[in-house]
This record gives sequence, structure tokens and C-alpha cells, in this order.
Amino acid sequence: MQLIKLNAIDSTNNYLKKLLLETVLEDFSVVVTNHQTQGKGQMGSDWVSEKGKNLTFSVLKSKTSLLLHQQFMLSILVSLSILKTLEGYNIPKLSIKWPNDILSDHHKISGILIENVIKNQQIEFSVIGIGLNVNQETFEGLPKVCSLKHILGFPVNKEELLHKLVKNLQRYFRLFSEKGAAVFTNEYESYLFRKDKPSTFMLPDESLFTGIIRGVTDSGKLQLQLEDATKEFNLKELTLMY
Repeated sequence: MQLIKLNAIDSTNNYLKKLLLETVLEDFSVVVTNHQTQGKGQMGSDWVSEKGKNLTFSVLKSKTSLLLHQQFMLSILVSLSILKTLEGYNIPKLSIKWPNDILSDHHKISGILIENVIKNQQIEFSVIGIGLNVNQETFEGLPKVCSLKHILGFPVNKEELLHKLVKNLQRYFRLFSEKGAAVFTNEYESYLFRKDKPSTFMLPDESLFTGIIRGVTDSGKLQLQLEDATKEFNLKELTLMY
């Protein structure tokens, strides 16, 4: 594993993308920083992390062999890699809040941002950004966020955790090349937060409705059972309220 350590940077995803223009990097190269000043989350949201307390890093995945319409499989494989790593630390009640927030009980502990470079309708390489709350103790104004230390009651070695996570990423991508998509989609769905339970969702106009999560499509749309039919929604079309 090629590991690049930085004291502080605006965004590890941005740094890794720029580095790719300048040099050849190994598959699963990692850029990690003690302090990310402009971390990004899904839909342009900010990822705020206390300096030196958490894991904020990006991983290069090249030659995925995935076509453009298969890109959600990246979210599935990365989410499962994080879950398996955290299960090794006995983190309880793990789930995936669609599309790829990692929860313990109802509290967010990790987020993922994947940025792809596309060539000839195929994913040439992916920059996988991961934020994981490790040893931060307070999250002011964020009642639904917590850290591994908060859950376990003791600090976690960040470097050891990083190496375990990257090993699980390598393992899941290797298994995907051997087994194909279906087995991992099923595993992902088994971890979906609020699956098969009536839940409240908000539309962009802030109106609310109730539906039941049944699964995801190959393209990553959320399948909801409504009163009259099953409908599919993408990330920009609704928010799960919890």
C-alpha cells in the first residue's frame, strides 16, 4: 500500500486527483491527513472533523472494470468494507443509511464520497474519500453523530484502523471480481437502515410522506413501497427523516 501522510490539506480527494495528473500511483494508494479543512460529503455537504482525532483519507481504485451504469457498486463495496472493519471492533447495531452513511444505532460514524473519472463509458479510476469519526468526543450541534471512542469508551489506534480498512477494501474488490454483483447487493440491502419498516421521507418541496424501504436498484435508486405502488427515487429526490 502506497501511503501518503499529510499534516493538513483542504481535501484528500482533491489532493489525490491532482496527484494523479502528475505521477503514476499504485492501485489502492492512500492519502491521509491529520486535518482536512474543506472536507466534502454527499450533495456538496461539509465533512467537519476535529484536528488529529479522526480518520480522513482517500483511496485510489484503478481498473475497476465497472461501466458507468454500474458505478453504485462502488458505494456498495466501500460501505461493506467499512462495516466489516467496524464489526471487528464490536461496534453495535451497524447499518447503512442510504446511500452510504455508516450508522451505529441511529448515530452517524462514517461518510463516503466517491468521485469517478470516466472514459469511453467506463470508470477509468475512482477516488474514494472516507471520513470516520474515531476519537472525537463532542459534536456540537450534531446530535445524531458519534465516534468509535464514544461508543467503546476508549481511544482507537487510527493507523491500525486505517490499515485494516484498506485491507478490507482490497478484499471486497477482489471478491467482487470473483463473484459478481448480486451477492454484494444482497449483503448491502441486509444492512439498510429502516429496511422493511414504515419511515418518513421529505421531498425537495419539504412535503412529507410515508414509505417502506424494500431495496435498491442496480443504479442505486431507493425502492420504496408506497400505498399504491413501488416507486424508485434517486438521492436528489428525497431525504430519509429519522
